[in-house]
Amino acid sequence: MSADIAANPGDTAWVLVCTGLVLFMTPGLAVFYGGMVRSRNVLAMLQQNMIALGVVSLTWVFVGYTIAFGDDAGSGLFGNLELFGLTDLKVPPAPHLHVVDGRITIPALAFVAYQMMFAVITPALVTGATAGRLKFGGWVLFLALWSIVVYAPIAHWLWHPGGWLAKLGTQDWAGGMVVHASAGAAVLAVLLVVGRRRNWPHAEAPPNSIPLTILGAGILWFGWFGFNGGDGLQANGVAAQAVLNTHLAAAAGMLVWLLVERVKDGHSTVVGGVSGAVAGLATVTPTAGYVNTLSAIAIGAIAGLVCHLALRLKYLLRLDDALDVLAVHFVGGMLGSLLLGLFGDNGINPLGRDGLFLGGGAGLLWDQVVGVVSVVAFSFVLTWLIAAGIQAVLGLRVREQDQDRLDQAQQGTDAYHLGGVTSLVAPGGPQRRSRRTRSGGAGSVPAGQQVKLVSALLDPARVADSGSLREELLGAGAISLTVSDTTAATEGTMRQVLPRGYWQEQSLLARLRLDVLVPEQAEQAVVDLLNRYEPRLVWTSEVAPVVVK
Repeated sequence: MSADIAANPGDTAWVLVCTGLVLFMTPGLAVFYGGMVRSRNVLAMLQQNMIALGVVSLTWVFVGYTIAFGDDAGSGLFGNLELFGLTDLKVPPAPHLHVVDGRITIPALAFVAYQMMFAVITPALVTGATAGRLKFGGWVLFLALWSIVVYAPIAHWLWHPGGWLAKLGTQDWAGGMVVHASAGAAVLAVLLVVGRRRNWPHAEAPPNSIPLTILGAGILWFGWFGFNGGDGLQANGVAAQAVLNTHLAAAAGMLVWLLVERVKDGHSTVVGGVSGAVAGLATVTPTAGYVNTLSAIAIGAIAGLVCHLALRLKYLLRLDDALDVLAVHFVGGMLGSLLLGLFGDNGINPLGRDGLFLGGGAGLLWDQVVGVVSVVAFSFVLTWLIAAGIQAVLGLRVREQDQDRLDQAQQGTDAYHLGGVTSLVAPGGPQRRSRRTRSGGAGSVPAGQQVKLVSALLDPARVADSGSLREELLGAGAISLTVSDTTAATEGTMRQVLPRGYWQEQSLLARLRLDVLVPEQAEQAVVDLLNRYEPRLVWTSEVAPVVVK
């Protein structure tokens, strides 16, 4: 099925490596999003992303590839179905693909696999906007239909030599329009169908794991070298330029976003830094193989500024875009596609065109505008029809009562099983187990002694370690103590910082509840001790003293 005629081993190896890098971006996206959702929705978010690897990979092999890269059916809108199921795949990729040098010689299956990974990750971008609202069965059907009806034709328009936008002269190196603009338009349509979360815009919640988000961002940055570096399908100077441009645009986007964040919010945050980097990556994507180094830095810097300002877009449109996919990917993809009309440099890639700033006039810019408008309109309309149909037949939006507990509702389990008690630091170092070793306990209550119950709510952050707390209480005269996790309403509210400059007032806070049994004569000493940890949140049981018999 594959063509090995005069295949260039270096180019083939490079494309296969880039295929693996782009595949790795899908789990990277999963953890990037997963770290920013509620702790009880983490597994659902991970699954919504990972399932794309299963669903879209198969739709791509059966029909997606032939629609995108089969011989043009004559209209420039889609390919014919002669390569259904990859049958009769006997020739390498068309040698005149607008991003490919005429001397390209790699096996056809290497091209199929590489492009498959783009098809997989594109609809997965939508999940960040719809966090907490997708019904799993409906989402699986959406992935299958969208990858065939929306993604494959757009890929044909721009990445096949017979595509009508490619013949017009519109350029898209690695997916500013095919991936980011199409997915962003899909976000707009899906959000109209699934609606807002309960109590939005007051439904925001602190991310469950910032480290998980940073790990995901690092994977995305790493994988983006394959995303942008492999689109020429050759291991040559253009690939090197694309990789360098990718990295520098991300760096510039990060620094500008942090600067704007510092000026606007007073803090430069790690989530803001990686958001700026991803914005730079998304924006440079359509230009990576067509612009010079300094232009890539400028494009990344512009992305850091514009995409940060676009964070307000969801409030202006009254769309509950949970993780700012519109600001980062939609705006970034469209922005980069238009900036190519300004910064395009034929000296970097002879298959490219000079933009307005390099003496090429406004021709390329106009072609880019036509491309962006066409892709956005097509994706928005078709996506709305698909999403509305699924919502009517199978359901795409989860029940409102399940929005805050998708992991339990859809998978019957939770991502985390840790609380304040189990997270307490134990005193001393680990010791080898011994049959003679027994766990120590609090003292027993002498028969007939009158005792009282002292209770307290402590901030876990104020407790140094479990051993110190136990020893202090026993030293003050406590007979026994019980510690449990709880959530309590406190005096006033606490300002919880959210990603990308947002915050909310949190009135119910995680606390450790201590119930301490003490003799009457030791009551005040224990109360005074606990008040050092958390004043005004310590009380003595009002019931009559307990008599232990």
